[in-house]
Amino acid sequence: MINTGSEMLSFDYMGKIILDCGPMKHPHTGLYQYCRQLSEHLNQQQTDADQSPIQLYLPPRRRLQLPPRPYHIVEKWWHSVYQPFLRDCRVWHAPFQLGRIVPDRHRFPQTKVVLTIHDLNVLHEDEPLAIRHKRMGLTQALIDRSDALVCISAFTKNDVLAHCLVGDKPVYVIYNGVDPIPAAVTAVPDYRPTRPFLLGIGYLNAKKNFHVLVPLLEANPDLELILIGRHDDPDYVAQMQQQAQTAGVNDRLRLLGTVSETDKGWYLRNCQALVHPSLAEGFGLPLLEAMQFGKPVFLSTRTALPEIGGDAAYYFPDFIADTLQTVYRQGMIDYERYGRADSIRQHAARFTWQTTARQYLGVYASLV
Repeated sequence: MINTGSEMLSFDYMGKIILDCGPMKHPHTGLYQYCRQLSEHLNQQQTDADQSPIQLYLPPRRRLQLPPRPYHIVEKWWHSVYQPFLRDCRVWHAPFQLGRIVPDRHRFPQTKVVLTIHDLNVLHEDEPLAIRHKRMGLTQALIDRSDALVCISAFTKNDVLAHCLVGDKPVYVIYNGVDPIPAAVTAVPDYRPTRPFLLGIGYLNAKKNFHVLVPLLEANPDLELILIGRHDDPDYVAQMQQQAQTAGVNDRLRLLGTVSETDKGWYLRNCQALVHPSLAEGFGLPLLEAMQFGKPVFLSTRTALPEIGGDAAYYFPDFIADTLQTVYRQGMIDYERYGRADSIRQHAARFTWQTTARQYLGVYASLV
């Protein structure tokens, strides 16, 4: 992790800082959790230092789950043409590389912009060229308006430097923290498996690549596979269900869709392992959520996953059925034989939102 030097800075002179929390209109997403956790820890550190809170620019109240706070700026329909809250804004934090509003440089020349880039996954997906150009063009336009860039992994930073024009703008790497999982409760989710189970977390679409795991069910008749996350691509979901039906394992493949954070915590506590064969990730938060519980995680070697999983994870070098089974079997033997749970928990503990927030405060302070 890059140390931005924020421990040595005082923030009382910075003026108003606004974090755009527009992605919070979509619950059950990684960006929702990113905005929620970052904003909470930023303002906790501001409170501890007796400094002004970071203001949050939030979705319309009908789309918002947070209770009102004095530092909330709730989006109005007329903000597309008139933004009085930007008059004394010193730093605007745009939280996503395909985001929306950023302050116009001519109308608000005093406002510096920090842009967080989570990934350039469009470069690593099988997307039509027109979609790739459109998304990269939007990201480049946001980079052009920004004064500092934050990437959530070194892999993403290298992608940005290789494929975007950043000029002399500083580019930081600040890892996300790991979301705290709700404390154990006696209640169990609506679906409670009767067998040991593997767990996958993420949108159900081709990029997540979950279909390659179906042969693991064929090779391990004592296991279920539970996948939680939005059904993002109905055709992909249908194809996966048909694959499981053909393989005769459809009774052990559970596609649960979105679940509550409490239910997710139950599945994380009780799974045999997390399996995450994704083709493209800017970070890969689910693997750290599982590692909090000392669970073994099995990952692809693509994009940022080896950087975040490090030597605490097990890796699928390819997606051939025999390879997946060999890696899974040998990984579970290694995990049990050498008691890896404690070292896995220690690895996850390196990623904290307290550290993430402190580093972002350092970036803000460097611009004013």
